[in-house]
Amino acid sequence: MHFYLDVVSVEKRIFSGLVKKIRVSGSEGELGIYPGHVQLLSIIKPGIIHIFHDDGREECIYISGGILEVQPSIVSILSDVAIRAIDLDKESVLQAKKNAEKNIQNKNVQINKNEMLLEISKQIAKLRVLEMMDKFK
Repeated sequence: MHFYLDVVSVEKRIFSGLVKKIRVSGSEGELGIYPGHVQLLSIIKPGIIHIFHDDGREECIYISGGILEVQPSIVSILSDVAIRAIDLDKESVLQAKKNAEKNIQNKNVQINKNEMLLEISKQIAKLRVLEMMDKFK
C-alpha cells in the first residue's frame, strides 16, 4: 500500500509521488505517516522528512518547518525552505556561502543586501542538511 506525497516550498515543488510511508517531526513529537492514516493538520518542526519508497529506498528532504496535512489518499507538506539532500555538494555550498559573504562586505559592489542575506541563509540551511545527513550515516 502507498499514498501520494507532495512536498512544496515557496520556490517550487520539491517532491511529488507515491510513497510507502514518511517520518517527520511534528510540533508534538515524531510522526510516522502510513497509508490510511487518520486526517491530520499539524505544524512541523525544522528538520528532515524521511521518505520511504516501495522499493526500500529512503530519501531525505530538509525543511525549515511548515505545515503537514494528511488527507485520505494524499499528504501535503508546505514549507518556506525545502532542500533535497541528494542535490547538495558540500564544497559548492561552502563556496557559494563564502561568495555571498564577500559580496555583502564589499562596499564597491552594488547589491541588494536583503537578497544577499537571503542567499547566505539558504546556504546555511543547505549546510545544516549536510550536517544532519552525516549523523544518519
